[in-house]
Amino acid sequence: MIGQRDEYPTFTREMIQVTWRAGDPIYLFLILPKNHPKPPVILYLYGYPSDTDRFMNEDYCALLAKDGVAAAGFLSALTGHRYHDRPMKEWFISELQEVLGTSVHDVQMVLNYLATRNDVDVSRAGMFGEGSGAAIGILAAAVEPRIRALDVTDPWGDWPDWLAKSTLVPEEERAAYVKPEFLKRVAPLDPVEWFGKVKAPVRLQYLYQPGETPLTARERITAAAPPQAKIVPKKDALAQFQADKLKYFDWIKDQLRRLPAQ
Repeated sequence: MIGQRDEYPTFTREMIQVTWRAGDPIYLFLILPKNHPKPPVILYLYGYPSDTDRFMNEDYCALLAKDGVAAAGFLSALTGHRYHDRPMKEWFISELQEVLGTSVHDVQMVLNYLATRNDVDVSRAGMFGEGSGAAIGILAAAVEPRIRALDVTDPWGDWPDWLAKSTLVPEEERAAYVKPEFLKRVAPLDPVEWFGKVKAPVRLQYLYQPGETPLTARERITAAAPPQAKIVPKKDALAQFQADKLKYFDWIKDQLRRLPAQ
Protein backbone atom coordinates (compact mmCIF):
# COMPACT_ATOMS: atom_id res chain seq x y z
CA MET A 1 0.00 0.00 0.00
CA ILE A 2 1.50 3.31 -1.09
CA GLY A 3 0.87 5.71 1.77
CA GLN A 4 2.60 8.80 0.40
CA ARG A 5 4.28 9.94 -2.79
CA ASP A 6 6.44 13.07 -2.90
CA GLU A 7 7.87 14.78 -5.98
CA TYR A 8 11.19 16.64 -5.88
CA PRO A 9 13.30 18.16 -8.67
CA THR A 10 15.63 15.15 -9.06
CA PHE A 11 13.74 12.27 -7.49
CA THR A 12 10.40 10.82 -6.45
CA ARG A 13 9.92 9.25 -3.03
CA GLU A 14 7.26 6.72 -2.11
CA MET A 15 6.49 5.55 1.41
CA ILE A 16 5.03 2.08 1.06
CA GLN A 17 3.63 -0.22 3.71
CA VAL A 18 4.49 -3.81 2.89
CA THR A 19 3.36 -6.79 4.95
CA TRP A 20 4.30 -10.45 4.56
CA ARG A 21 4.25 -11.42 8.25
CA ALA A 22 1.19 -11.05 10.50
CA GLY A 23 1.48 -8.14 12.90
CA ASP A 24 4.73 -6.82 11.39
CA PRO A 25 4.05 -4.11 8.79
CA ILE A 26 7.20 -2.56 7.32
CA TYR A 27 7.60 0.99 6.03
CA LEU A 28 9.60 0.81 2.82
CA PHE A 29 10.93 4.06 1.34
CA LEU A 30 11.55 3.89 -2.39
CA ILE A 31 13.54 6.78 -3.89
CA LEU A 32 13.48 6.88 -7.69
CA PRO A 33 15.77 9.16 -9.72
CA LYS A 34 13.98 11.18 -12.37
CA ASN A 35 14.81 10.75 -16.07
CA HIS A 36 16.31 7.30 -15.46
CA PRO A 37 13.81 4.62 -16.49
CA LYS A 38 14.26 1.30 -14.67
CA PRO A 39 17.48 2.16 -12.83
CA PRO A 40 19.58 -0.18 -10.67
CA VAL A 41 18.48 -0.27 -7.03
CA ILE A 42 20.32 -0.39 -3.71
CA LEU A 43 18.75 -1.66 -0.49
CA TYR A 44 19.79 0.45 2.52
CA LEU A 45 19.69 -1.08 6.01
CA TYR A 46 21.19 0.85 8.90
CA GLY A 47 22.07 -0.52 12.31
CA TYR A 48 20.07 -0.79 15.50
CA PRO A 49 18.70 1.49 16.95
CA SER A 50 18.25 3.65 13.82
CA ASP A 51 14.92 4.96 12.55
CA THR A 52 13.46 5.97 9.19
CA ASP A 53 14.01 9.72 9.65
CA ARG A 54 16.94 9.80 7.22
CA PHE A 55 14.69 8.55 4.42
CA MET A 56 12.46 11.61 4.93
CA ASN A 57 15.41 13.99 4.55
CA GLU A 58 15.38 15.68 1.13
CA ASP A 59 19.14 16.15 0.88
CA TYR A 60 19.86 12.57 1.90
CA CYS A 61 17.36 11.17 -0.61
CA ALA A 62 18.87 13.34 -3.34
CA LEU A 63 22.28 11.85 -2.51
CA LEU A 64 20.89 8.31 -2.74
CA ALA A 65 19.26 9.01 -6.10
CA LYS A 66 22.32 10.82 -7.46
CA ASP A 67 23.87 9.24 -10.57
CA GLY A 68 20.65 7.53 -11.60
CA VAL A 69 20.41 4.77 -8.99
CA ALA A 70 17.23 4.00 -7.02
CA ALA A 71 17.20 3.37 -3.27
CA ALA A 72 14.98 1.20 -1.07
CA GLY A 73 15.32 1.89 2.66
CA PHE A 74 13.72 0.03 5.57
CA LEU A 75 14.38 -1.10 9.14
CA SER A 76 15.35 -4.47 10.53
CA ALA A 77 13.11 -6.43 12.87
CA LEU A 78 12.45 -5.08 16.39
CA THR A 79 13.75 -1.65 15.37
CA GLY A 80 11.88 1.67 15.28
CA HIS A 81 8.26 1.23 14.22
CA ARG A 82 8.80 -2.55 14.10
CA TYR A 83 9.22 -2.78 17.88
CA HIS A 84 5.75 -3.20 19.33
CA ASP A 85 3.53 -5.68 21.18
CA ARG A 86 6.53 -7.15 23.00
CA PRO A 87 7.52 -7.08 26.68
CA MET A 88 10.33 -4.57 27.28
CA LYS A 89 12.74 -7.35 28.26
CA GLU A 90 12.53 -8.68 24.68
CA TRP A 91 14.61 -6.43 22.46
CA PHE A 92 17.06 -6.52 19.56
CA ILE A 93 19.92 -8.28 21.36
CA SER A 94 17.89 -10.63 23.54
CA GLU A 95 16.05 -11.80 20.41
CA LEU A 96 19.12 -11.69 18.14
CA GLN A 97 18.42 -15.04 16.47
CA GLU A 98 14.88 -13.93 15.56
CA VAL A 99 16.05 -10.50 14.39
CA LEU A 100 18.72 -11.90 12.08
CA GLY A 101 16.56 -14.61 10.53
CA THR A 102 13.55 -12.33 10.11
CA SER A 103 15.54 -9.47 8.63
CA VAL A 104 17.36 -11.66 6.09
CA HIS A 105 13.93 -12.89 5.00
CA ASP A 106 12.80 -9.25 4.76
CA VAL A 107 15.67 -8.50 2.36
CA GLN A 108 14.51 -11.31 0.10
CA MET A 109 10.89 -10.19 0.30
CA VAL A 110 11.79 -6.57 -0.50
CA LEU A 111 13.56 -7.84 -3.61
CA ASN A 112 10.48 -9.90 -4.47
CA TYR A 113 8.30 -6.81 -4.16
CA LEU A 114 10.63 -4.64 -6.24
CA ALA A 115 10.64 -7.34 -8.94
CA THR A 116 6.87 -6.80 -9.37
CA ARG A 117 7.41 -3.16 -10.31
CA ASN A 118 8.44 -1.91 -13.73
CA ASP A 119 10.38 1.13 -12.52
CA VAL A 120 13.51 -0.53 -11.04
CA ASP A 121 15.89 -3.15 -12.40
CA VAL A 122 16.22 -5.92 -9.79
CA SER A 123 18.76 -7.70 -11.99
CA ARG A 124 21.07 -4.85 -10.90
CA ALA A 125 20.35 -4.82 -7.16
CA GLY A 126 22.88 -4.16 -4.43
CA MET A 127 22.82 -3.75 -0.68
CA PHE A 128 24.40 -1.25 1.69
CA GLY A 129 24.46 -2.07 5.39
CA GLU A 130 25.88 -0.41 8.46
CA GLY A 131 26.34 -1.96 11.93
CA SER A 132 23.73 -4.65 12.50
CA GLY A 133 22.40 -3.84 9.03
CA ALA A 134 25.81 -4.78 7.63
CA ALA A 135 25.69 -8.11 9.49
CA ILE A 136 22.26 -8.79 7.98
CA GLY A 137 23.59 -7.72 4.58
CA ILE A 138 26.39 -10.29 4.80
CA LEU A 139 23.97 -13.06 5.75
CA ALA A 140 21.54 -12.07 2.99
CA ALA A 141 24.16 -11.75 0.26
CA ALA A 142 25.56 -15.18 1.13
CA VAL A 143 22.25 -16.84 0.20
CA GLU A 144 20.63 -14.35 -2.19
CA PRO A 145 22.18 -14.22 -5.69
CA ARG A 146 20.06 -11.20 -6.64
CA ILE A 147 22.37 -9.07 -4.48
CA ARG A 148 24.98 -8.21 -7.12
CA ALA A 149 27.14 -5.93 -4.91
CA LEU A 150 27.51 -5.61 -1.14
CA ASP A 151 28.82 -2.55 0.70
CA VAL A 152 29.23 -3.02 4.47
CA THR A 153 30.41 -0.54 7.08
CA ASP A 154 31.20 -1.55 10.69
CA PRO A 155 29.42 -4.93 10.53
CA TRP A 156 28.58 -6.80 13.71
CA GLY A 157 29.66 -10.42 14.00
CA ASP A 158 31.82 -13.01 15.76
CA TRP A 159 29.01 -13.38 18.28
CA PRO A 160 30.93 -14.90 21.23
CA ASP A 161 33.38 -11.99 21.29
CA TRP A 162 30.88 -9.34 20.22
CA LEU A 163 28.38 -10.26 22.95
CA ALA A 164 31.13 -10.46 25.56
CA LYS A 165 32.67 -7.05 24.79
CA SER A 166 30.34 -4.79 22.78
CA THR A 167 29.45 -1.53 24.49
CA LEU A 168 25.93 -1.89 23.08
CA VAL A 169 25.22 -4.81 25.43
CA PRO A 170 24.03 -3.63 28.89
CA GLU A 171 26.34 -4.95 31.59
CA GLU A 172 23.40 -6.13 33.69
CA GLU A 173 22.25 -8.36 30.80
CA ARG A 174 25.60 -9.49 29.39
CA ALA A 175 25.85 -12.70 31.43
CA ALA A 176 22.66 -14.03 29.80
CA TYR A 177 24.05 -13.50 26.29
CA VAL A 178 27.36 -15.29 26.81
CA LYS A 179 25.74 -18.45 28.13
CA PRO A 180 26.41 -21.52 25.94
CA GLU A 181 22.71 -21.99 25.15
CA PHE A 182 22.33 -18.42 23.83
CA LEU A 183 25.55 -18.61 21.82
CA LYS A 184 24.45 -21.95 20.36
CA ARG A 185 21.22 -20.39 19.08
CA VAL A 186 22.95 -17.51 17.29
CA ALA A 187 26.00 -19.46 16.05
CA PRO A 188 24.37 -20.54 12.74
CA LEU A 189 23.75 -16.86 11.96
CA ASP A 190 27.24 -15.52 12.56
CA PRO A 191 28.48 -13.34 9.67
CA VAL A 192 31.96 -14.76 10.25
CA GLU A 193 30.65 -18.15 9.11
CA TRP A 194 28.85 -16.79 6.04
CA PHE A 195 30.99 -13.94 4.76
CA GLY A 196 33.26 -16.16 2.68
CA LYS A 197 30.23 -17.53 0.79
CA VAL A 198 29.37 -14.13 -0.73
CA LYS A 199 30.08 -14.23 -4.48
CA ALA A 200 29.26 -10.62 -5.34
CA PRO A 201 31.75 -7.74 -5.24
CA VAL A 202 32.18 -6.58 -1.64
CA ARG A 203 33.54 -3.48 0.05
CA LEU A 204 34.27 -3.69 3.79
CA GLN A 205 35.24 -0.69 5.87
CA TYR A 206 35.25 0.42 9.49
CA LEU A 207 34.66 4.12 10.13
CA TYR A 208 34.05 4.24 13.85
CA GLN A 209 36.17 3.56 16.91
CA PRO A 210 35.99 0.05 18.40
CA GLY A 211 33.28 -0.18 21.02
CA GLU A 212 30.04 -1.26 19.45
CA THR A 213 32.07 -3.82 17.53
CA PRO A 214 35.22 -4.82 19.46
CA LEU A 215 38.58 -4.88 17.72
CA THR A 216 38.96 -8.67 17.93
CA ALA A 217 35.55 -9.13 16.30
CA ARG A 218 36.53 -6.73 13.53
CA GLU A 219 39.68 -8.72 12.89
CA ARG A 220 37.77 -12.00 12.62
CA ILE A 221 35.13 -10.53 10.33
CA THR A 222 37.83 -9.07 8.10
CA ALA A 223 39.71 -12.39 8.01
CA ALA A 224 36.48 -14.12 6.95
CA ALA A 225 35.86 -11.79 3.98
CA PRO A 226 35.74 -13.42 0.53
CA PRO A 227 38.83 -13.12 -1.68
CA GLN A 228 37.23 -10.54 -4.00
CA ALA A 229 36.46 -8.16 -1.11
CA LYS A 230 37.87 -4.66 -1.19
CA ILE A 231 38.97 -4.06 2.41
CA VAL A 232 39.49 -0.37 3.13
CA PRO A 233 41.86 0.34 6.06
CA LYS A 234 40.14 2.36 8.79
CA LYS A 235 42.38 5.41 8.43
CA ASP A 236 41.74 5.51 4.67
CA ALA A 237 38.00 4.95 5.04
CA LEU A 238 37.72 7.71 7.63
CA ALA A 239 39.87 10.11 5.58
CA GLN A 240 37.82 9.50 2.44
CA PHE A 241 34.54 9.92 4.31
CA GLN A 242 35.62 13.16 5.96
CA ALA A 243 37.05 14.53 2.71
CA ASP A 244 33.87 14.05 0.70
CA LYS A 245 30.76 12.50 2.28
CA LEU A 246 28.94 12.88 -1.03
CA LYS A 247 31.05 10.04 -2.47
CA TYR A 248 30.19 7.58 0.33
CA PHE A 249 27.95 5.48 -1.92
CA ASP A 250 29.87 5.86 -5.17
CA TRP A 251 31.58 2.47 -4.93
CA ILE A 252 28.41 0.38 -4.84
CA LYS A 253 26.69 2.56 -7.44
CA ASP A 254 29.63 2.03 -9.80
CA GLN A 255 29.42 -1.74 -9.32
CA LEU A 256 25.76 -1.79 -10.34
CA ARG A 257 26.09 0.60 -13.27
CA ARG A 258 28.69 -1.71 -14.80
CA LEU A 259 26.11 -4.51 -15.04
CA PRO A 260 24.07 -4.85 -18.23
CA ALA A 261 20.53 -3.53 -17.93
CA GLN A 262 17.71 -6.04 -18.19
